[in-house]
Amino acid sequence: MTITTLQAPLWIELLAAGLGGLQGALFAAGERHRRIDVLGVVVIGLSVSLGGSLLRDILLDQPPVVIWSNSYLLVAGASAVVGMLVQPLLARADWTLTALDAVVMGLFGAIGASKALSLGAGEAGALVVGVVGAIGGGMLRDVILSLPFSFLQVGTLYAVAAATGAGILIVLVGVGTPVAVAGPVCVIVTATVRLVAVRFEWRFPEQRPLRLRRRLGRDGEAA
Repeated sequence: MTITTLQAPLWIELLAAGLGGLQGALFAAGERHRRIDVLGVVVIGLSVSLGGSLLRDILLDQPPVVIWSNSYLLVAGASAVVGMLVQPLLARADWTLTALDAVVMGLFGAIGASKALSLGAGEAGALVVGVVGAIGGGMLRDVILSLPFSFLQVGTLYAVAAATGAGILIVLVGVGTPVAVAGPVCVIVTATVRLVAVRFEWRFPEQRPLRLRRRLGRDGEAA
């Protein structure tokens, strides 16, 4: 495959940016207890929309598309405003926000992994870039809101879902599958793993200090 056929077209990037801005604004607007103002909601929407792409391009030593493409910023900003306006209608639709987040992760993961492959990165490197692209927006959002990183918390499986989807894309491309097919498969797999994990509460066990039990002998002394 040529480099051109491995790269995601701009409209896919804009779709991801739009959905990311929408999801970020919905999340921020729902944080009523933090008293985030209108500008703050838009900034959070932009952070989710731009964070993954920005970190991806930094890792790949490429000009950040979010800076060089005017349409990227316009779509992200407009989507953030829309998200802020419709949030009251979706205030109780928790699954809408979760599903949107899962799809956004899948899109940015597919874009990141395919772009890394197009630039000649190895499979392991492309996997890392795909995961960073998928979770980068959420990481930037958490930094701005002073929240613990979502992908590090028990019960999220953010990184696992992102890595699974990106890994599938890399394998499919490696056996000659067009990115036009491998990309949607990546999005579907990422979103499915994430949503199933939430639905059935799949999670890694929480780390705990190792405790050694001491056996007591007949005389009551530790054995």
